[in-house]
Amino acid sequence: MAPKVNVIMLGVRDMARAKRFYAEGLGAEIEQDYPNFVSLTLGEGSSSLALYEWDAAAQDAGVSSEGSGFRGVSFHYGAGSREEVDEVISKAEAAGGSVVRKPESAQWGGYFGYFADPDGYLWKVATAS
Repeated sequence: MAPKVNVIMLGVRDMARAKRFYAEGLGAEIEQDYPNFVSLTLGEGSSSLALYEWDAAAQDAGVSSEGSGFRGVSFHYGAGSREEVDEVISKAEAAGGSVVRKPESAQWGGYFGYFADPDGYLWKVATAS
């Protein structure tokens, strides 16, 4: 069996802030909306994004909710142009995210930058070339 990712779940500290960031700020569509859980559509051909209240997500998994810093994971957004990279990063910043690495030309020929959502999850936005 080949692995298949249908849903990406993020534990969030402030559900209202996270919903605003992803739905209003980045344009994801809310599919389900409950007090501790929200499911969003990221667009055709993409996995769904689930937001789960941080402590509830840890409890569900049976692990401690303590921890911070780099989580060893980033999400990647494949952009079609340099302008799209700039636009996505600008939208993220305007919605309450932070620019971690300003867009720049890459050694491999593409163009990329990084932003963090309000909970610190890293997103790389890049062109293929």
